[in-house]
Amino acid sequence: MKRFVPFLDRSPRVAVIRLHGSISTGTRGQLNDVALAPIIERAFRRGKPAAVALSINSPGGSPVQSALIAARIRRLADEKEVPVIAFVEDAAASGGYWLACAADEIFADRSSIVGSIGVIMSSFGLDQFIGKHGVERRVYTSGESKSQLDPFRPENPEDVARIKAIGSEIHAAFIEHVKAARGDRLAEDARLFTGEFWTGQKARELGLIDGIGHLVPVLKERYGDKLRFAVYGPKRSLFRRFGATLAGDVFDAAEERGLWARFGL
Repeated sequence: MKRFVPFLDRSPRVAVIRLHGSISTGTRGQLNDVALAPIIERAFRRGKPAAVALSINSPGGSPVQSALIAARIRRLADEKEVPVIAFVEDAAASGGYWLACAADEIFADRSSIVGSIGVIMSSFGLDQFIGKHGVERRVYTSGESKSQLDPFRPENPEDVARIKAIGSEIHAAFIEHVKAARGDRLAEDARLFTGEFWTGQKARELGLIDGIGHLVPVLKERYGDKLRFAVYGPKRSLFRRFGATLAGDVFDAAEERGLWARFGL
């Protein structure tokens, strides 16, 4: 009956979820499960989309938030029986690639940065600096490991071994997630899980993505020229729209800039 009513649009619709930025528990524009949960839920539940597209542009960040966001996407995709297709812009690196693996298919630009399947933890050692300036560090703890990795004390080999063990466990979870998502599409290449990253063209050869292509043309080729797009993503506050920032915003921006700089972006 609907086809006889001219004002009812029967053209297919794809929900597009924008996953742009670093992944962090912060609340100032970063990607995290709390901020994205209602957005992801609406994308899957509003109407009956032909597919959900993930527009990804992320240098990574928190492994836990990456896992929570990806699991939510995958859970709703299975529940609603809706295909999920990821499209990488500048980068889907580290946690950004974790998000991409929530999709059934992954596309990227030839020059996109893809991969960086690894874990990094970094800090500074300032014990010699404060010593030269006559500053004495005084720390009182209950629990012998409570002050581990204190940047104002000399590095302790036991602390280093402990933090590397934690990193290895997180890395193993990342590898398991990628293998489960990509399966036999992955190439037999020892470099895949070393933290190395590649352009989209090489990532395709390695099986990290399925093809080279951009969101609109790929989806229109698949669903027709009359395809409609419904875009979902975090909204900036009124202050941020006018360029106003707080001290926390400056710190978060510097941290995110550091994540992008690792990939020359």
